[in-house]
Amino acid sequence: MSRKIGVGIIGVEPDRSWAAAAHIPALQALADDFEIVAVANSRQVSADAAAVHYGIPRAFSNAEALAQCPEVDLVAVTVKVPHHLELVRAAVGGGKHVFCEWPLGNGLAEAREIAALADKAGVLAVCGTQAVFSPALIHAGALIRQGYVGDVLSVSVIGSGQVWGAYINTPNAYTLDIRNGAHMLSIPVGHTLAGLSRMLGEITDMNAMLAQMRSSSLNTDTGEQVVMTAPDQVLLHGRIGSKPLSLHFRGGTPRGTGLLIEINGTAGDLQITGPGGHTQLVDMELFGATGDDAALSPIVIPDACYGGTLASANPGNVARFYRQIARHLRTGTSDCPSFAEAVKLHQVIAAIEASAASGHTTQPRDF
Repeated sequence: MSRKIGVGIIGVEPDRSWAAAAHIPALQALADDFEIVAVANSRQVSADAAAVHYGIPRAFSNAEALAQCPEVDLVAVTVKVPHHLELVRAAVGGGKHVFCEWPLGNGLAEAREIAALADKAGVLAVCGTQAVFSPALIHAGALIRQGYVGDVLSVSVIGSGQVWGAYINTPNAYTLDIRNGAHMLSIPVGHTLAGLSRMLGEITDMNAMLAQMRSSSLNTDTGEQVVMTAPDQVLLHGRIGSKPLSLHFRGGTPRGTGLLIEINGTAGDLQITGPGGHTQLVDMELFGATGDDAALSPIVIPDACYGGTLASANPGNVARFYRQIARHLRTGTSDCPSFAEAVKLHQVIAAIEASAASGHTTQPRDF
């Protein structure tokens, strides 16, 4: 494909939606490769307003109409998880390539169904685990491959969910209901495990605990208490690339550690820090010590890790993702996380849930 890639975005609310915060600025930063040619929302008036706000030439009230638009090459599904299946079905039914946000589906079975639909259609189908394009994680992975830490001995993670705490706002309130598939385990933990797995290998031998220590959160927009059925504590022991892995995510924004990833090895150590556990959207810093170094020191992340686009994690990681999509559509090769890779991550999530329910060690390959 030599011309610009026409993108149709499903789910755009100016100044408040994930598409507005990340996808639109990412695509605008890659104007040599992409053009936003259409938007679809569930109501025509909303789609028209978004199109006018961003100068998008076409607006539709449903995904099917957008997917039939000849100017659209790629459909971006950026709405809540329970709608992913129907919207991906519409996109691939129109023969369009598709970028669906993570989680791919509302649970493993639905993710498999979505992946099968895209596979049958023969289109490029990628899932937005954007943490794999975090410059800090990219460079940490390169250092590990270069022998900076020697043989990896262990990986430790502690993170804050930022949501699933004492307070919630209206746009995020649906994440408190476990039935919606967009909870702390699936979103920040899932994104983090995706990034770490790209660096270090397959996740196996999992023993997990999921705890719900709060029963509600205060909606700061309405003043009402919102019932919470999703876990606000995720604890995991397992292996990643055959190395010991420990992880603890806490709901809300506890005082102290927002994100800490430590990779300890026979020759050195790496530490990755950030203000919160959403590795897909927070800016992270990298520290390290190797050989005779007595203490950790800041490590400068090379410009190449930013992929020639936006430096900030949000929307930079999404822009780096789109850059790989353009590479794939133009050359046939890329590092984009596929729907098949997303299904494997859903298997990890399912294994964690099963281990927490049974108290037994689980393997993702068994799901």
